[in-house]
Order: sequence, then C-alpha cells, then structure tokens
Amino acid sequence: MRMNKRRFFPVLACMLLGWQLQAQEPMLVKEPEKPVSLQRRPDDLWQADFGRDAFGQIELTLQSRTGGDTVFVHLGERLVDGRIWRKPTTTVRYRRIPVVLQPGKHTYHLDIAPDRRNTGRDAVKMPADIGEVLPFRYCEIEGYDGPLRRSALTRLSVHVPFNDRAARFRSDNDILNQVWELCRYSVKATTFTGYYVDGDRERIPYEADALISQLCHYAADTEFTTARRTLEHLLAHPTWPTEWILQCVPIAWNDYLYSGDDTLLKTHYDLLKAHCLLDLREDCGLISTTTGRQTPEFLASIHRTGTIRDIVDWPHTGGTGLQAGQGGEDDGFVYTDFNAVVNAWFYKALTCMTAVAEHLGRAADAAEFAAAAARVREVFDTQLYDPVRGVYRDGLDTDHSALHTNVFALLFGLVPQERQARVVDFIKSRGMACSVYGAQFLLEALYEAGEADYAFSLLTDQSVRSWYNMIRVGSTITLEAWDDSFKPNQDWNHLWGAAPGNIIPFRLMGVQPLEPGFARVRIHPQPGPLRRADVTVPTCRGPIRVRIRGDRIRVRVPKGVEYVLD
Repeated sequence: MRMNKRRFFPVLACMLLGWQLQAQEPMLVKEPEKPVSLQRRPDDLWQADFGRDAFGQIELTLQSRTGGDTVFVHLGERLVDGRIWRKPTTTVRYRRIPVVLQPGKHTYHLDIAPDRRNTGRDAVKMPADIGEVLPFRYCEIEGYDGPLRRSALTRLSVHVPFNDRAARFRSDNDILNQVWELCRYSVKATTFTGYYVDGDRERIPYEADALISQLCHYAADTEFTTARRTLEHLLAHPTWPTEWILQCVPIAWNDYLYSGDDTLLKTHYDLLKAHCLLDLREDCGLISTTTGRQTPEFLASIHRTGTIRDIVDWPHTGGTGLQAGQGGEDDGFVYTDFNAVVNAWFYKALTCMTAVAEHLGRAADAAEFAAAAARVREVFDTQLYDPVRGVYRDGLDTDHSALHTNVFALLFGLVPQERQARVVDFIKSRGMACSVYGAQFLLEALYEAGEADYAFSLLTDQSVRSWYNMIRVGSTITLEAWDDSFKPNQDWNHLWGAAPGNIIPFRLMGVQPLEPGFARVRIHPQPGPLRRADVTVPTCRGPIRVRIRGDRIRVRVPKGVEYVLD
C-alpha cells in the first residue's frame, strides 16, 4: 500500500485513540519510489534523479556475467557541475558505497553506514527494523557496463504515515505556490525518525524546531503523535536556550487547541508549570539567567543537567559554523541581564499557562500566572519602551533596539494599539534581519498587525534571504539557514526553515481555531495582492476549504463546525 494515496489513520480513529497512539513507539513507513529520470552520462556514469530529496535507502537490480566486479554507488543531495557533490564543505550529504556483484541478476539492498555525530548519545536513533537512512536525491552508478532502466532503482523513503492529499494550496502567484510545496513536502521528508529533529547533522530534537515543525505538520496533515512524542522527549531532555525551554508551554497548548485532546496538559501539568521558569524571576518581575538563580533545584525541576542561556536567534556572531567576519542572525541584539526577547517568551508562556490552569480548574495557579504576566507587561510598558524612538529596547541596561525585540513584543500582545504603527514601521525598516527561525515570528507579527502586503513581499522575495533562494540553489527540503553564506555548516533538510508551510494557511488564508479541536473557527484571509487563491486545511473534524476570487470569499467547513468570517 502506498502511504501517499490514502489515509493511514482515519480521522475518527485519531480522535478516539488520540493519546494512546502518542504513547507508542514511532510508526514509520518505507515508501518505494522510482527515479523520475535516468541517464547515461558521457563519463560512463549512470545518474538517477528521484526528483526530491528524502531520507531513505537504496535498492538496485544489477546483473553481471561472471561476478566479482565492483561498482560504486554514489548518493547525494546536491549537484555541482552536473554531478553529485562528492566533497561537500557544508553538511550536505554524500556517500560512496562499493557493491561487489554476484553472477547473474540480483537485487542489492545497500547498507547505510551510521554517521558518528548523528547517531551519538543525544541523537534519536533509527529503529532496528527500519535501519539507517541517508538524505539523498541523486544516485550515480560508477563502473557498471550493463543495461539499466528506471525500474531497476528503488529508493525506500522513510517517514511517518502521511496523507499527501490532506492539504492543498494554489494561487495566482507561482513563487508562492513553489514555496508552499517546498514547505509542505519538508514536513513529510523530515519525520524519518518519528520525532522532529534538527536535520541530519545532529538528529536531536530542539524546542524551537518542534514549535515550527508542529505548526507546519498541523497545516499539512491531521497527525498529532509526532508533536506529542517530541514534546515529551523535550520535557525529559530540554536543550540549553532559555526561550526554547519556555516554548514547551505554547507547544502543549497548541496540541490542545488543534486536536481538542487535553491529556498532554493533564499528564504534564507540573512539568509545564516549571517550564514557565518562574524560579528565575527577580523583584523587577522579569526573569534572568545571569543573576544567580540557576540553582541545582531549579535545574532539576526542568530536568536540565547543565545551565541555560539566552539565544534570541541563531547563529550568533562567532557561533557554530561562522567564520571570522561573518555576522549572526540576531540583528545586533545587545545581551543584558534582563533580555527583552526572553521575557517576551516568558510572557507568552505565562499567558498560555494561565489558559491551561483555567481549563483544568486550577484557579489559584491561573491567578498567579496572570499576575506574573501583568507584571511583565508593566515593565515592557514603563521600562523597556523608548517613547522618543517609539520602539522597545533589548534590555533594561541598553538603548539598542533589535528587530527581534520588537517582533516578539508585537506578536505576543505587549504593544498597545497606539504604539503599534511606529513599532511596525521599525520592523519593516529592518527587513529580513533574522534567520529562517526568526522569520516564523516576524511573519506572524506582521499578519497580526494587518501588514499583509509587506508579509507577502517577504514570502515571495527572491533575494538570498528568501525561501525562493532555497529552491534556486537546488534544495527540495527547507534549509537550516537562508544560504551557505549565513551558516557554512548548514544542512539541507531542516524543517525549522519551513515557516510558510503554516503561515500561508493559518495567516495569509486566515484559518485558525477559536476553540479547541476546531469546534469554532476564525476565517480571516489577508491575501495581499493575490486575486485568486484556494486552500484546504486539514483538521481533526475534517478539511476546511477557503476560496478567494477577487473580493469574493467562499468557505466550506465540516458539519458541526462554526466559523466567523472577518
């Protein structure tokens, strides 16, 4: 059975089994794929192109009269000068595998040797019944003189069960259509471990990757178990950035909002509460990682074995993979004891946790979270806002204002209505001064502020800082960074770069749940210059369809779902 031709789990089964499915080991499938092209090159190489990059394995049916001769199979993600890039300077993948042929015609399943780094202590391991995989699009066969047809090559693509027909987007802008498909496919391709991981270089779950991946997955298919499994892993094995630990709370809230299942909230309530990081709060109402509050008791409460530190965006100047003279992606953010971006995320976690506590009937906790959030808002209003420039400062002890500070303040509701125009003007003046990770929140903030035309210009931009650049350089899965020039050790299979995968359906086309499980939905399209667009958004209650033709909007929702069109 080909997994992309039908639903693996019916929607009803997902709703009934929900949490029970989450507790199981990852269910992975191997999807057989034939190359879209096969050619004999002038240098006597056979070169096959599978059309898209995928994590998988390779099977070849080859023949030999006498046996004993050796052919070399080359697998890779990228072509340079028409051939697989065999000496990549980044983490773009390449592998050379020798095959000793037997007499006659045989099918060879090639073993992928494990990579030392991405199979280390902290990496998610491939299940034994699946075996090791490699991301590759191209296959070259060297030293083979026999005949060869496309039917003789099979790539076994590994991913979680995925319905290729669940989501759809088409518009009158071809670049936007290509960007959408790049991001939609990236969801399927990067679930090869059954968790959201940070690409092939490390194969480690990170909270920031998980948050963006979760939203993109919800926009592409009605599958909640990968996000739940990943969150549980992160609650037990948190990573080091302060903001990312705080992101566990909105990830958990998203699970409830999109699925309607509150089991995750009930099961991990105390741990989610600890992930609000209230123990790091100082008398001013803000949290800090540098004022001596990272006690052993605090770290144990969030299951950390080492201290945490602020990140804002990644990479930093001088960070991993950057050479001398290359800047980071945090727009020159000035780090102080009281980091505005960290505390905007603190506010977001507190507001989410207030909603969680209210839902679970924990009134005292809800009041505590709400009061703490109100105190953060007060500090942003009175101590972090610069009334002369009309922007928010990076911290209490600096006058510098980065894009990120103002994006997160705007997105999380910390900017009063009367200040929004100047904050938005500042944000627009900075352009895409952030990484592919930061772009998720920049776009969300712009749509929250009604800046649809500017957001559309970023989604369809063709400069080096664009999703179209990922397509132009030859990748079919979103990159870890905008380009090699921004992160020389980047990989070509990183789902955190797929923000348009959720921004297009949830923000541009405006389909958002107002009540858990899509019982009530807001339809608020902001198409910008688009005159024609169609979207199908999968939900746990069935697909929601929105069609735009000029000023006319047509909406179709599943039976029993209420919607508000504005």
